[in-house]
Amino acid sequence: MHVLLVKMSSLGDVVHTLPALTDAITAVPGIRFDWVVEESFVEIPGWHPAVDRVVPIALRRWRKHPLRDFSGPEWREFRRQIRGRQYDLVIDAQGLLKSALVSRLVKAPVYGLDKRSAREPLAARGYHYKVTVPRDMHAVERTRMLFAQALHYPLPTSQGDYGVRQQLIGSKTSRSRGLLFFHGTARDEKLWPETHWVELAALAVAAGYPVLLPWGNEAEKERAERMADQCEGASVLPRLDLLGLSGLLLEADGAVAVDTGLGHLAAALDVPTVSLYGPTSTRLVGAYGHNQLHIQSTVGVDDTRDPVAMMAAITPQQVWQGLLSILPATD
Repeated sequence: MHVLLVKMSSLGDVVHTLPALTDAITAVPGIRFDWVVEESFVEIPGWHPAVDRVVPIALRRWRKHPLRDFSGPEWREFRRQIRGRQYDLVIDAQGLLKSALVSRLVKAPVYGLDKRSAREPLAARGYHYKVTVPRDMHAVERTRMLFAQALHYPLPTSQGDYGVRQQLIGSKTSRSRGLLFFHGTARDEKLWPETHWVELAALAVAAGYPVLLPWGNEAEKERAERMADQCEGASVLPRLDLLGLSGLLLEADGAVAVDTGLGHLAAALDVPTVSLYGPTSTRLVGAYGHNQLHIQSTVGVDDTRDPVAMMAAITPQQVWQGLLSILPATD
């Protein structure tokens, strides 16, 4: 069986889809997937052994100049790639109008969430087969349920397995003493105060853990540099792609993250991680996996009037104690 999977973005959502692939290759002998994903995240699907081909799409870029780009060579090449193979079915695991439209470009039955389950109810009109999945369920489990119903196998009761760590770890046999701090996020209300990061870095360095500060844009780079200037033992990394960050994660002792896709990547690689949540709920989108600790702000999650205060209420000492509880033992 050959399936086209449409799950284009964002980073955390792409990572959350991986356990469903592991379920599927365990339950359906010989099943293979092609995966349509945004060009920014094209590295990740290919890490999973169930994926034959990754088909990049650039909707985020194309929509800036739609008249030009949706009649241009990149769009035509994208359509050629997905129409060049015959699929037994298509699974739209995103539940948005844009993903439903992409799914219908292929001549195959399309499975997706029904109007009560999808993030954009109108998307359900584009599916041949509509699947009901409870909305009050973690994103990983929602996708696992969608796959199980679309591919007609019993939903596993065990915790989901991302299925990518072993393929990436290669010859790495031990972790180095170091912590990654994922301080950047697309939404300002999810940021943790810089002063808190600096205090946490000082605690880590005093305990013998170097602190590594990645960044993905100029604002994050400047924040990382300010933090490193205030804490000896903290260093700013060069700009890395997702594979480079994954390599560092597989060697690090642990990580601390705000609500960001890189925190979910750490979870997928089974890296001990403390994730900090203010205006978002851990119950629905918390980092999923082993060795994951969530700290939800003591300011109520339903009180989003002051997200800055919500994040500031999480103290560095609280995070450090949580991190110590999940870090591997040292000699």
